[in-house]
Amino acid sequence: MSEEKTETTMYQLADQFIALANQLGQTENDIGKVGTALRFAAARYNAFEAAIKSSDLEAEKENALNWFSDEYKGMLNENLNDHIKNPPGGQKATEEKADDSVQVFKG
Repeated sequence: MSEEKTETTMYQLADQFIALANQLGQTENDIGKVGTALRFAAARYNAFEAAIKSSDLEAEKENALNWFSDEYKGMLNENLNDHIKNPPGGQKATEEKADDSVQVFKG
């Protein structure tokens, strides 16, 4: 009998990163700090990915920036819409205390 190999999906991998981010959010008690660290980690890893995949990163840098930015914007838009329809906790989030990381988004 041959062993069946199961491939991990992008969503399963993302769930592992999110679980770690949630754990760090609880230990750090600073969701903005964890979010910033996660964005930096993603940018750093995506730059590495681009460097590995590119034969001339300097020439392809602008295309890489546009591609990664468009990908992120689409994913963020989809998840923002999901949180608008399904707020965390099942109800509209109430602001208990000022959060500088969120205030930058207010008009």
